[in-house]
Amino acid sequence: MSVYFDAQVTQAREKAIRQAIEAGKHIYTEKPLAESAAAATELADLAAAGGLRTGVVQDKLFLPGIRKLKRLIDGGFFGRILSVRGEFGYWVFEGEWQSAQRPSWNYRLADGGGIAMDMLPHWNYLLEELFGGVRSVYCTVATHIDTRVDERGEAYAATADDAAYAVFELSGGAVAQINSSWCVRVNRDELVEFQVDGTEGSAVAGLRRCRVQHRATTPKPVWNPDLPTPEPFREQWSEVPDNDDFDNGFKVQWEAFLRHVAEDGPYRWDFASGARGVRLAELALRSAREGRRIDVEQ
Repeated sequence: MSVYFDAQVTQAREKAIRQAIEAGKHIYTEKPLAESAAAATELADLAAAGGLRTGVVQDKLFLPGIRKLKRLIDGGFFGRILSVRGEFGYWVFEGEWQSAQRPSWNYRLADGGGIAMDMLPHWNYLLEELFGGVRSVYCTVATHIDTRVDERGEAYAATADDAAYAVFELSGGAVAQINSSWCVRVNRDELVEFQVDGTEGSAVAGLRRCRVQHRATTPKPVWNPDLPTPEPFREQWSEVPDNDDFDNGFKVQWEAFLRHVAEDGPYRWDFASGARGVRLAELALRSAREGRRIDVEQ
């Protein structure tokens, strides 16, 4: 058994994976699989034609908060799911008076940077796995901070998008809205949170926690801007218990891929799945350029 793992910068990935395919290696890679949907799809087809086992890192599916959310969905907690609202991001310092927490290539388009291509592949597999495939996308992107300072202390022009605001129509009928930004200060419990609202209940899931409010315990607030709100809204939600031991998400998926290669264990997070994530990011960027909703072929 010979497995190639790729965790390079995005621009170097496609060439290396092509070489691994030619060498007949099974391949596990970070996302995005390639810089374009066409290239990602071609890699998936080449690997499949060669009979190779492939996997793309989709770590967030294996995090405690998301696994608890999946448990709620599988148990029918929500009834009919109506909407999903996601907030991801934090303030990445510009590099002047405090060093940046991310490498400078992330903010240069020519080097493969941009938050849409970085994060929308994540949102694609989360939406696909939990709520249904994406039928359409409408997206606006922005470069809010146009000048940053690199690792050598030199100012450079930030040419890549550092925020993406997207609306997705899902095959199951729900609507998802997800904001991704490296220019936002955090006023939530975790760096990413998803609120899911259904006819029978709602949940807010982060990386580790998941809280719920059932239909029977939903309060009845009344809009009155002339008086202080008496409701302690955050206190009216209940914590979902762990009920399991949660290992590191990257480790869990990596082990599943190795079992897939060595023992023919079940595995569905392959290159085809990764290519769909790249396609969604590409369509979102097209939506932003053209200022319109883009349908996604199923």
